[in-house]
Amino acid sequence: MSQARKSLIVSNEGEKNDVETGTIVAGTEITKSLVSYPGSGTAQDPYVVDWDKGDPEDPYNWSPRRKWAITLQLAFSTFTVSFCSSSYTGGLASIERDLHISEELAILGVSLYVLGFGLGPLTFAPLGEAFGRRPVFLTTFTIFLLFHLGGALCQNVQTLLICRLFAGIFGSSPLTNASGSLADIWVAKDRGVASALYSTAPFMGPIIGPIAGGWIVQTKLGWRFNFWLMMMVSGFALTIGFLATPETFAPALLRKRAHKLQRAAGGQVYFTSKFDIQRSRSLGDILKLNLIRPFQFLATEPIVLLMAIYIAITYAILYSFFAAFPIVFQQHRGFTPGEGGLAFLGVGLGILIGTSLAPVNNKLYWRAMDRSPTGKAPPEARLYFPMVGAFLLPIGLFWFAWTTQPTIHFIVPILAGIPTGTGTAFIMQGLVQYIMDTYTIYCASAIASTVLLRSVLAAIFPLISPPMFRRLGDQWALSIWAFLAVACMPLPALFFKYGSWVRSKSKYARNDGMPLAAVPPQNRPMREKMSHPRASDMAGNMV
Repeated sequence: MSQARKSLIVSNEGEKNDVETGTIVAGTEITKSLVSYPGSGTAQDPYVVDWDKGDPEDPYNWSPRRKWAITLQLAFSTFTVSFCSSSYTGGLASIERDLHISEELAILGVSLYVLGFGLGPLTFAPLGEAFGRRPVFLTTFTIFLLFHLGGALCQNVQTLLICRLFAGIFGSSPLTNASGSLADIWVAKDRGVASALYSTAPFMGPIIGPIAGGWIVQTKLGWRFNFWLMMMVSGFALTIGFLATPETFAPALLRKRAHKLQRAAGGQVYFTSKFDIQRSRSLGDILKLNLIRPFQFLATEPIVLLMAIYIAITYAILYSFFAAFPIVFQQHRGFTPGEGGLAFLGVGLGILIGTSLAPVNNKLYWRAMDRSPTGKAPPEARLYFPMVGAFLLPIGLFWFAWTTQPTIHFIVPILAGIPTGTGTAFIMQGLVQYIMDTYTIYCASAIASTVLLRSVLAAIFPLISPPMFRRLGDQWALSIWAFLAVACMPLPALFFKYGSWVRSKSKYARNDGMPLAAVPPQNRPMREKMSHPRASDMAGNMV
């Protein structure tokens, strides 16, 4: 393949000229590229379009202000989806009365919504890689919004449950493509704080949702207004996304640049993006692989299986609170729906504490980079906070379980939510980052495995909670969740110590560094700007 150090100039009349790089073009002529593109410009050997060094259109080179604006929008869209999962729970009792259904059937509206979180990414993740993240987000989020309208107008439980399932499926797009957008704009070294801020949103939505939903139900507006509120919040997030969030996926941006250059050349000079050259699978093959590989990873990768189980149990316990809190605080303590929603504030405060400590976790990661002879921190450097969270979560759960008696002041079980929330944040954030660092180019498949398993458990736990509470009582029913957390407690420490050995046995895991307990630092290399390949460069292997 020849090297063409050329600049294509197209005049208003369509005349095409090749000039050497560096030529300054004046008047009405359009300079389309002043970089070196490999290729000869023919249909068989097109110019291969790639980013130039310091290219202002490269998302990694965007200003910090723009990156943070995008990060905040992505976090808000994710918050919206999680808010809509739990705002519904504020009106459970009213839904039971109005539609003449059981408590379990009303809770099924939560379970189906969360189950949709696991089904949607199997399709939307590869669609985002094929067509870009922005069009997939705008399309799916619009449909997500419309299913809230169906919930507001439904006259029977069948329609309600169908709308909740499909709202969860189409609402899952931000949960997958938004996390990919963060990897598109932030290098690994700088991604920690942004990821922590973003990952707070899926937790804060379920906390604020019951508060808003509970107080709305107490007014004359009723439970249906919850769906109108979901629609309004979703519409606001969609509007911000439409106006303020650009395409961030490098393959889509370079493909657009290549098409623009080829149109400017009048079709006589050919361009293609480097990602289209690298692409070896059709969209159909990618979709098929997305349906298979999450199950393959769960079956063959011990790291994915064990971490997915821990993440799923932690996530499911959080969603089981939507069934547990109304029983503990409303049925047994006489709280109103609005007051019952406020009981979630303890968990919310704990999650905020866990997220606010993300910079500390980032410093520990940088220190591990300094200690490594290769300048790359091993994935186990992400496990400091999960090891702490592994203790905090069962402490909070046992505290909550054995202070639920009405004779104990209500603030005591609410305060138990602080260690529960902090432990949840530490575990979820740290383990997801550990999986991303471990599987690098296969991280999308590994994360999809965890999303699938956690969505299934989060759908099951709220359904089994009411009968558990009736048969075992508050204390022992909640203690079962605590014992599950205790069973998972050794996992972060075990992988911290033996993770390097486990990775060395894996077909897909990264194995490029020494264990974290390395020799004391000497002759420390400079930290690399990026500890992994560029996220968008992984596009061909991500699924």
